[in-house]
Amino acid sequence: MDIALIGFGNVGQGFAQLLHDKASDLQAHYGLLPRLVAVITNSRGSLYDPQGLKIPEMIASMRDYDTLAHYPKTETLEYGWTALKIATQSTANVIVEASPSNLTTGQPALDICLAALESRKHIVLANKGPVAVGYAELMAKANAHHCLVRFEGTVMAGTPSIRLAMNALRGSKITALKGILNGTTNYILSQMESGMPYAEALAEAQRLGYAETNPDGDVLGWDTAGKLAILAAVLFGMKLKLAEMSVKGITEITPQMIADAQSAGERWKLIAEISPSEVKVAPQRLPISHPLANISGATNAITYTTDVLGDITLIGAGAGGLQTGYGMLTDLIEIHEKVNFS
Repeated sequence: MDIALIGFGNVGQGFAQLLHDKASDLQAHYGLLPRLVAVITNSRGSLYDPQGLKIPEMIASMRDYDTLAHYPKTETLEYGWTALKIATQSTANVIVEASPSNLTTGQPALDICLAALESRKHIVLANKGPVAVGYAELMAKANAHHCLVRFEGTVMAGTPSIRLAMNALRGSKITALKGILNGTTNYILSQMESGMPYAEALAEAQRLGYAETNPDGDVLGWDTAGKLAILAAVLFGMKLKLAEMSVKGITEITPQMIADAQSAGERWKLIAEISPSEVKVAPQRLPISHPLANISGATNAITYTTDVLGDITLIGAGAGGLQTGYGMLTDLIEIHEKVNFS
């Protein structure tokens, strides 16, 4: 399986590291021999070698110089390929999209994925934008060209929230869901519950790498909303636009509100919810007895309500380069099991 990787930040490097570290296990257990032939970045260079790239050398170039320019030259190495050219003209069987998410338009990744599908290349996404904005279009194009699109890493990193809903719960009907889908806000609320003011908790989340320098996507609820849009499309056939969704973040949660909830045996959590009556992202006070109330720190969780089994709650990591890379790796394994690349 030849793979082209678009995006080589924290997630892209985590995915590449897993390909390298687990190469022997992938071959031994699944008969999968993945070969990374292209890496494309927006500002740090691009590499294409149909004979395969050496992952440790790429990661070292990024670590030491913050660019791919110091990757060792070979006779078959080519520079300057664009993401669109890689998606349509390279030898890659699978395009892995891990560039930053645009939750408003899904671009430019959405058009690149559609072009790749027309070129009969399979798609693995960690980028939330194309799935949140263009899920139906992606799947229609994939079906028309007999390709697969997988996106486990878009919602809870490597924790199999999508695979649980679509595969393990087949035969039951999911009627509602409720989840903590953003580790940054959950960490901040956990710290506030221990007495830390919001500003200090946010600064600590930024220091630990949970929150970006500009944390608005997390604390205002938009990252959670993008993930909810993906779940709504995949599980309920809804097409939601972020501008039309009911979205509220945690910036108005005060220490007094935290204390009042504690006195009542409750906790504040930023909850993404789909029920028969509404779709929303908003802080909610949950009783301590609720499974989501006891999810602390940067951990994520989701509760699916089903007609047969009742509530099923999944808890696990919701962020991180290796963790999201693992979600992408499981997608590759599934594609390998369904497609004959020989």
